[in-house]
Formats: sequence, structure tokens, C-alpha cells
Amino acid sequence: MRFVIAFCVVFVAVSLFVSLQCTAKARAQQASVATSPFLMERVKNNDWMLIDVRSPKAFANGHIPGAINMPHERINDYLSELEQHKGKPIIIYCQSGQKAHIAMKMLEEMDFSEVMHFEGDMLGWNEIGATIDRM
Repeated sequence: MRFVIAFCVVFVAVSLFVSLQCTAKARAQQASVATSPFLMERVKNNDWMLIDVRSPKAFANGHIPGAINMPHERINDYLSELEQHKGKPIIIYCQSGQKAHIAMKMLEEMDFSEVMHFEGDMLGWNEIGATIDRM
């Protein structure tokens, strides 16, 4: 009986270790987050920052509720605002992903550690028929 319990404890410990290693490797690559009620609640409560890096015109034509517009080519202009969120998750999206990855790389180079890509970007958001805010 002791052997079975010891085996189970070792198995659980090894499983946790492997899981943590896989998580660390995934985080080392650019992390992404999918749409969910949890994500939207975190954005609504200002626990997480959702950034739309498209042009102001594209943002005005329709964006994800709670998103802040910071065009990718001017992300440096928003550093003072971003500094307040340096320890919190920052989720970035654009129309299809290209500009979002550029902005993510820029923020990661400025030591922002919890920068994630919003899976599907605006195209994916539109595809599921989710609510869009307009200005």
C-alpha cells in the first residue's frame, strides 16, 4: 500500500513539474489569450489592459468593448500610461495579427513581461458576432 501511495505522489510531482516546464516554454514564446467572459470581466475591472493597435479611424469604426486605441507605430507615445500597467497583463490586437505582434515585440523590449496577443484579432471578434463599440 505504501508503494502505491509513494508512486502516486511521485507521479503527481513529476506531472506538475512537466506542466510547469511546458507553461514556461509557452510563455517564452509569444503568449495569446482567447475571448472569454473572464477576459472581458478583467478588462472591464481594469485588471487587464486591452489595446487596439490599429489606426484611430479603424478603431472609431468598431473595436472590442473596453479596448484602448494605441496605434502600433506610436506605441512609444503611450509609455507613461502603459507604465501604470507594467505588472498587469496587457492584451494586444489589431485587424489580423501583424501589427499586434510588432507592438508586442516593442513592449517586450521595454521590459513589459505580461504582454499577450488576443487570438483572432478583430477579424475573429467579428466572425463570432461579438459586440462592437463605435465612436
